[in-house]
Amino acid sequence: MFAPVEGHGGARGDSPNNEWSKMFPESDRDIAACREMLRVGSQSFYAASMILPQEIRLPASVLYAFCRIADDLIDDGADTSAAVAELYARLDEIYAGTPRDCPADRAMVSVVQEYGIPQTLLAALIEGFEWDVAGRRYETLSELFDYAARVAGTVGAMMAKIMGARAPDVLARACDLGVAMQLTNIARDVGEDARAGRLYLPLDLLARAGVEPEQWLSKPEYTPAIGSVVKQLLEAADELYERAQRGIAQLPAGARPGIYAAGAIYAEIGRVIESNGLDSVTTRAVVPRSRKIALLSRSVVAAARSLERDYAPPLQEVEFLVDAAAG
Repeated sequence: MFAPVEGHGGARGDSPNNEWSKMFPESDRDIAACREMLRVGSQSFYAASMILPQEIRLPASVLYAFCRIADDLIDDGADTSAAVAELYARLDEIYAGTPRDCPADRAMVSVVQEYGIPQTLLAALIEGFEWDVAGRRYETLSELFDYAARVAGTVGAMMAKIMGARAPDVLARACDLGVAMQLTNIARDVGEDARAGRLYLPLDLLARAGVEPEQWLSKPEYTPAIGSVVKQLLEAADELYERAQRGIAQLPAGARPGIYAAGAIYAEIGRVIESNGLDSVTTRAVVPRSRKIALLSRSVVAAARSLERDYAPPLQEVEFLVDAAAG
């Protein structure tokens, strides 16, 4: 679907229309570069984005590209402290309207201005990356929510702003979805993280399961005890996916199928982990392409449902994000 247009940096189906060009003066090449980063970096999100309206798909792709660049800068940099400092500097430059010579940075200037995305949200995202650099561990599920709020709840809040959401209850449900996706990520990547010396599983849950963290990290292997902790993460994620659906139902009609699809595909990763016996140490859960297509189709139907709003207060860990986004 994505292909360069000859003599032009755009992509069939993704080239900015006239309305977009007036709103965002960046070249088609910048937008195309951001779309390509999404296509290569996340097949799940790219698939879900294809059923979003263009006026949401394109700024969402810009947002993803900037987040991807930030994540890669931390992961690939030899001096991680310098990488974090550079990210904060780039963020200041974007909000000053003087971005770096980079497609995502240039396009982000218009996105944050047009959709009123407060700098607090992107700064919180970078703070989450700082926690990664520090090798921070999380004593409780609540502390893990603090981390997920920063690296994923922020993205949920920013996406909601792009889709025109301003009500605190809808923003809260967007953060729920982001946190749920991050919990799924952590449950899926237990083995990969452990082999890199990283541990995100809550320490109190490990202790109750009888797992000594350092001993397990020295030789990470699947055990029923580790599986029991993964199961608890998936259960927490499923509760948040359920809550998030009521927020999705309040989004503009054209936006709902794509967001339903993103949530459904990520939730399905949890089902694959379960089908693998909760072993995400020796096996990495992957949702088959055929299943993704089926979930995309179902999401169009699910988006037509009418659900009552969920006015439950936000998770304590994401309150500061909801306050910033609503304000």
